Amino acid sequence: MKVHHSSLFTLLFKCRSATVEFSLPLYTMNPNCSKMRTISFVQQKAELANNETQVFDFEGTLLRSTSLFPYFMLVAFEAGGILRSVILFLSYPLVWLVGEDQLGLKIMVFLCFFGIRKDTFRTGSAVLPKFFLEDIRGEIFEALMCYERTVATSQLPRIMVENFLKDYLGVEAVMARELKSFSGFFLGVYEKNNPNKISSYKINGGTKGRNINNKCTGMVDSNHIEFIDQGQLHQQFKEVCLADENRNCHVLSREKYPKPLIFHDGRLAFRPTLVSSLVLFIWLPFGLFLCLLRFTIGIALPLNVSAPILALSGTRTTISRPQSTVSLVHSEEKKKGMLYVCNHRTLLDPLYVSIVLGKPLSTVTYSLSRLSETVSPIKTIRLTRDREKDREKMNKLLSLGNLVVCPEGTTCREPYLLRFSPLFAELAANIVPVAIDVKVSMFYGTTASGYKCLDPFFHFMNPNPTYTIKFLEMLQQSQTCLGGGKSKIEVANFVQKEICKALGFVCTSMTRKDKYLVLAGNEGVSSCNNCHQ
Repeated sequence: MKVHHSSLFTLLFKCRSATVEFSLPLYTMNPNCSKMRTISFVQQKAELANNETQVFDFEGTLLRSTSLFPYFMLVAFEAGGILRSVILFLSYPLVWLVGEDQLGLKIMVFLCFFGIRKDTFRTGSAVLPKFFLEDIRGEIFEALMCYERTVATSQLPRIMVENFLKDYLGVEAVMARELKSFSGFFLGVYEKNNPNKISSYKINGGTKGRNINNKCTGMVDSNHIEFIDQGQLHQQFKEVCLADENRNCHVLSREKYPKPLIFHDGRLAFRPTLVSSLVLFIWLPFGLFLCLLRFTIGIALPLNVSAPILALSGTRTTISRPQSTVSLVHSEEKKKGMLYVCNHRTLLDPLYVSIVLGKPLSTVTYSLSRLSETVSPIKTIRLTRDREKDREKMNKLLSLGNLVVCPEGTTCREPYLLRFSPLFAELAANIVPVAIDVKVSMFYGTTASGYKCLDPFFHFMNPNPTYTIKFLEMLQQSQTCLGGGKSKIEVANFVQKEICKALGFVCTSMTRKDKYLVLAGNEGVSSCNNCHQ
């Protein structure tokens, strides 16, 4: 076995025919190294199409961050609550003192997982993938993708990393330790096993699995090499590549994600490093006060009065209107009101549309807590998922005035639009597409597995929540079902594409059901009137 180490990041691939050594183009070539050549990633893939398996250290080689604290803080906050996250934060000096690699890691695991229900823990699959993707070293990832098969090792508990590594990076096996549990609750300590024994793992190579211990190369962090048993390395790998300690690589761009990040959950909208976590805990009492103030103003005062006061409190609203002179509001001469069709970012979308227009509107929704229904400043009606009953309700509301609908049926945080339900297209000929985007800095005002009744509170706890609302041209009569004879699906798809174009988003065919299966493990339907769904 060879162990290669260089001041610049060098990868060595052992092919069946010969050894190919190359340097990533981003780094400066060493003119004294005659055996090194630079080749493009297209050439790499062509030459290494039949290459063996690569085993890599996930945290040491693929992540830019040198600390695991932010990921444990996400687990503590999202799965355990504010109190648990405060305890983890206050305990970090001890973790730093003993070192994150050994005892410090066990301390963080215990504080984050002790007492957490095992069957409801979804932070590893619903929350962490977003933050892992935003922390990936682009050059390392592109190099790993040249291998036919990859196997990841990790210091983190398996339940934190396995879903991300398999679903988003496509690794064939994950070597990480399990956590002990009792009566369905985590105990916060590792099982006594050795996940890094390569010979005990197999990968699928057709109909039969085959051992990978003598047919793979390994990639480890050069900072961690002193903690690794050199004899074990010689037994398990025929070659080892050491990743350079310089982590100032470019972050993997969204366009190069191996799998699009469409859905993710959790309340925190930022990466909770030690410093940003301190800012979070300092801001929480002020944010809570500001949230209650904004909420009270929005409920107690008329829309035309509350809007400027909310703006003074820090909320931001950007408005764009079409150049045409067609009225965007209900006229008494019309038999029906205007139908505003929006993409769905938060529960507050219809309220903001109403504030911008300066007119009270009605809206309908599938997911509505009793609290939100009670305190909403505009008329909000709960739909039943019975097509005929829902059509009747919406027709009645349109006969009384203007109506706002969000045909995606659920919110989406990322720059994607879910499939539009075509029911709205059958109801009116006066259809106005409305493109909405929301920017927050601390908290997301949406959730799939938490309490939806708290969504507006978390949104208003942000220092400067920003809404961008773009009213598009009203559909021509020839583009509607009632006036032009178009099918309802054609109209729904057309409106979706127009909103996507206005926002620069991407259209998808995914639905509410897809979202909740990914994030909450259910179909997003609740049989009772609680505020979880």
